[in-house]
Amino acid sequence: MKTKSSPASASQVTVFSAKFADLRSAKREWSARLLRAPRADAFRAFAAASGVAPEQNVVGVGIGEKIVAGKPTGLMAMKFFVRIKYPEHELSSSTRLPKTVAGLPVDVEQTGLFRRFATTLPNPKAKIRPAKPGCSIGYADPNHQTVMAGTFGAMVRDGAGRYILSNNHVLADEGRLAAGAAIFQPGFLDGGKATTDQIALLTRFIPLLATGNQVDAAIARVTKTRHVSKKVLHIGAPHGTDAAAIDMAVHKFGRTTSYTVGQVKSIETDVTVGYETGNFIFHDQIIIVGSDGNPFSAAGDSGSLILQRGTNKAVGLLFAGSSTHTIANHIGDVLAALQVTLE
Repeated sequence: MKTKSSPASASQVTVFSAKFADLRSAKREWSARLLRAPRADAFRAFAAASGVAPEQNVVGVGIGEKIVAGKPTGLMAMKFFVRIKYPEHELSSSTRLPKTVAGLPVDVEQTGLFRRFATTLPNPKAKIRPAKPGCSIGYADPNHQTVMAGTFGAMVRDGAGRYILSNNHVLADEGRLAAGAAIFQPGFLDGGKATTDQIALLTRFIPLLATGNQVDAAIARVTKTRHVSKKVLHIGAPHGTDAAAIDMAVHKFGRTTSYTVGQVKSIETDVTVGYETGNFIFHDQIIIVGSDGNPFSAAGDSGSLILQRGTNKAVGLLFAGSSTHTIANHIGDVLAALQVTLE
């Protein structure tokens, strides 16, 4: 059986043209209302600290087909493109975008922050001074069998000094190194040199147990304060800590995959993770999946600090994963275990 379509009538064309003209007019009005170009010197802060207010969150206003539950509806709508599509319960009447505009349908679509396509991100594998969270760090294998690199997670402190925070397996070789072992930036896998690139000394780590683990974490005392910074590459300094929550939008900067964004999928997952020294069971871990089908992390990103997008509050310490899922310790558990505070 064949189906046939009839040409649109003149009246249908007129109605469609009038509706499209209304959409175009509404788009111009809302574009002028919401889109504000930040000053060049304010762009980094603008990028790192978006809020729920429409003038902070909306990055584009256009016309397109309305999508509901991932399916096209055939209806033309005014489209609000936002960095983060917040759940309805997180929005107030003053921060919620309209459901319709002048009787016209509205669609809200998450896009992230629009950037030019150019390689402008810092190179985390380079030698960076002051060294910043997100860059390559590592130890020297005393047996000369491994050349490695992981990620500098954050700056922390206690009453005795300032430290680099990362994983046990990044700073202490899964507990096989002794306190006082030298830590280098960049790691030797990325060209670090023992004669020039030492920035810290291993201080303490949380041992890995067959089961019952909460964290994979260690700290290394900074040897020269001027050689380190608390500002995460591309993201900026963390603004305190918070508890991870399901559906929370997060981002990180790591040695291998650089800047990535993702979403928390679970906050109480028990997992078995394979290490060189055996398999270890971790309890109540955070599971994160990258946005838009892209991986959130890869080998070498271990130690990265995970922060909530919009607030830049630290929520987790990345330590393991697969090609599709990333696993992180809760940052509160990490800091409590090491008895330090986040800078």
